[in-house]
Amino acid sequence: MIKSNQRFFNFILVLFDVSVVTASLLFAWYIRFVSPFFDDGVRTMDLRAYVDLLGIIIPLYLILFTAFGLYKPYRKQPFYKECREIIVANIIGITILMAVLFTGKNIHFSRYMLGIFFATSTIVMMIERGSIRKILRMARERGFNIKYVIIVGAGSIGQTFASKITGDRQLGYKITGYVDDYYHKIEKNGIPILGTTHEMNEILEEFQVDEVIIALPNTSYKRIDEVIDICEYQGIKTQIIPDYFHLIQGRKAYFDELDGIPLINTRYIPLDQPSNKWIKRIADIILSLVILILVSPIMLVTAILVKMTSPGPVIYKQIRVGMGRKEFWIYKFRSMRCEASVASGDVGWTTENDPRKTKFGAFIRKTSIDELPQFFNVLKGDMSIVGPRPERPHYVTQFQNEIPKYMIKHHVRPGITGWAQVSGWRGDTSIHKRIECDIEYIEKWTLWFDIKVFFMTFKAVFESGY
Repeated sequence: MIKSNQRFFNFILVLFDVSVVTASLLFAWYIRFVSPFFDDGVRTMDLRAYVDLLGIIIPLYLILFTAFGLYKPYRKQPFYKECREIIVANIIGITILMAVLFTGKNIHFSRYMLGIFFATSTIVMMIERGSIRKILRMARERGFNIKYVIIVGAGSIGQTFASKITGDRQLGYKITGYVDDYYHKIEKNGIPILGTTHEMNEILEEFQVDEVIIALPNTSYKRIDEVIDICEYQGIKTQIIPDYFHLIQGRKAYFDELDGIPLINTRYIPLDQPSNKWIKRIADIILSLVILILVSPIMLVTAILVKMTSPGPVIYKQIRVGMGRKEFWIYKFRSMRCEASVASGDVGWTTENDPRKTKFGAFIRKTSIDELPQFFNVLKGDMSIVGPRPERPHYVTQFQNEIPKYMIKHHVRPGITGWAQVSGWRGDTSIHKRIECDIEYIEKWTLWFDIKVFFMTFKAVFESGY
């Protein structure tokens, strides 16, 4: 039996990472000072000075890689997450390095060279990690680097887990058998029953395994405790599948703790974390102020033309439902006639050829200029730049009854633009698709996701009149 040795594997990873960092620095030095790409004859520091930098770079990067979990087991971590952590760790690393170098007396190091080093090390490291993953998966498919497991519990929980494992050989797990008190010395779906929990000690001595997966119902807590004690006596790692896992299937759940009491959050929302919440809020405030300054001439001209083309107020206010199901006033440049809005009760969806719109109103709606005042909503804290679009109270009540997961969107601040809108689900389109996109955004939020949606908004405006 071949067992994976994580400590040895981490040692190999460290060697690869050190090699990548070293090679990237030498490559950057060559490109900057030797190759014809920068043929300016400038040589601020010799090669020895840059090689000496490795004494700072390598420990710094290894600490950051460890802090960002880049030496944890690969089997359960998606590759895109690993790439994201590599990028963030490298950004922090190069920022710290440049801060140390250029705030002191070491001002002669080339910024171009350090920039090339950052880009090269980041790209090559992602290629390195991707290649290692590919090699490991190929090895696992051929029976190498396998983790052998025993499943305690041959009921529906254990069978579901077993089907996942046997259905994907790339995970690198092999099931030795079940242990169950109700099935004796027979097979269950082609997997042998090794014995009962009372024989657990003898079973572990006979079959050398890496892990024991406990898939027993909560009512069997005494047996669970006994199995854990036996496994710990044998020095074997145990993992427990909660009996209620079906309640959180399809959701990205996570564990929390309250004064030593473990809690399972059935839906992971990154913006519940104070650090993420503050990062997003600060970014919203800064970006809103910048945008309002830049578009102030456009807003002034728009206000004048709205007043000239139709009698009534320049700014249109409407009640919407925001974070925590709290109502707030949303601001827009008025795009419809006042009398048409009042006559219709202003309760219908606005369509492309809506007769209530003025000619200028149709233009500012098509170009989304009418929504520029919502940056004041962002500054007030009612909205965010990116987030699920808010709806009017009567629509919220209607959709809450029609769509079970609709109210999840109110876990975060609503946005001026959102993932659903840039994906094409805006206005009189499928509300189900919109909610799917909103939930995806809420559960997968990162600052990079916000940046992506923000720039996709410009593309959507210019290409399809978003």
